[in-house]
Amino acid sequence: MLSKFLITVILLCPVLLGPIESRAQDALPANPLDTVPDKMPFDVPYGTPILLERAESAISAALAEAKKHNWKLNIAVVDSGANLVAFQRMDGAQLASIQIAEHKARAAVSYRRETKVYEDAVQLKGLAYVTTLDGMIASRGGFPLIEGGKIIGAIGCSGGTGSQDEVACKAGAETVK
Repeated sequence: MLSKFLITVILLCPVLLGPIESRAQDALPANPLDTVPDKMPFDVPYGTPILLERAESAISAALAEAKKHNWKLNIAVVDSGANLVAFQRMDGAQLASIQIAEHKARAAVSYRRETKVYEDAVQLKGLAYVTTLDGMIASRGGFPLIEGGKIIGAIGCSGGTGSQDEVACKAGAETVK
């Protein structure tokens, strides 16, 4: 009885499940990283480092946006070499976010893109490899500061939710054109 059952299972498996090779190929999605773009993404050249007065203006705009909503944030501006130029910690902003604000600014200038790109890569696209990149942070709230088509620095905000950090930070970034 058992041998008759096994023979039936062995004969029906290929019919029910299909060839093993095709199932293995069907299960593997195409790797989106295999696409070769024609142009370099985020190929924005570095420019002259932002000066203190401009950095303070960006911080003031981010600070004003945060105050409108009663958000307590830490705000950092780095130059085009990722060196801290200016920093503001609002009263009551969480201490852990001091380093995070700086980290977001440094990542934005080093990788020449908003840090939200990495958040989306991890959260929406499942591209976990980005978490292995040195100095990367997968959290929104870091923006490059671009003037005349060149990166002169970056601003990073932290202390609220990611979306709060992003709104305040964007207000600061918009002061530089």
